[in-house]
Amino acid sequence: MIELFKGVFEERGKLLTRNLVPGKKAYGEDTYKIEGVEYRSWNPNRSKLGAAIRRGLKTMPIKPGSKVLYLGAATGTTTSHVSDIVGEKGEVYAVEIAAHSMKSLLQLCEVRQNVIPILADAGKPQDYEEVGDVDVVFEDVAHPEQAEMMIKNARFLKKGGYGMIAIKSQSIDVTKKPAEIYARVEKELEGTFEIVERIDLEPFEMDHLFLLLRKK
Repeated sequence: MIELFKGVFEERGKLLTRNLVPGKKAYGEDTYKIEGVEYRSWNPNRSKLGAAIRRGLKTMPIKPGSKVLYLGAATGTTTSHVSDIVGEKGEVYAVEIAAHSMKSLLQLCEVRQNVIPILADAGKPQDYEEVGDVDVVFEDVAHPEQAEMMIKNARFLKKGGYGMIAIKSQSIDVTKKPAEIYARVEKELEGTFEIVERIDLEPFEMDHLFLLLRKK
């Protein structure tokens, strides 16, 4: 087994995280027992972060013990793997605006004590100020104002903290070429963040660019 990052592994071509709650699955994923430890398969076709790792992410700011603000948690697929990585000493504040997704997210939180669900609009961080300082802001929100959301939520990051954002060009402007959208979003972000890595998520996600950012 290869440890790609702290808490992220590869075994026989499969991406894995160590299951924080052995015996419990989050979304029907495969599980494996390796030397007495249970691991969960991380499907990059269902996770932007998993896809970014598969596509060569070099720096992984989400680590054991990290405090993460996750914007656009949906039903909790990727959130569950972030939960595995940060472990019992870490925290994942999972923001989701859709009530129907929140139902599934709440079920996840019942078995994962380090995930805190927040029903809120990621564009209104003043509604969840109680989150406080975090190490990483992760954003996966299909919205025309993706860059603005990340900038607003940078208030929770200390200087040098990291942002991770999956830019979905078709959610921003279907009339423009993806490359034009990416350039525009990067320009908006550059006032607040240094762009550390740029990763095209194809073939796992079409018309998506993943950015690793560091707060200035």
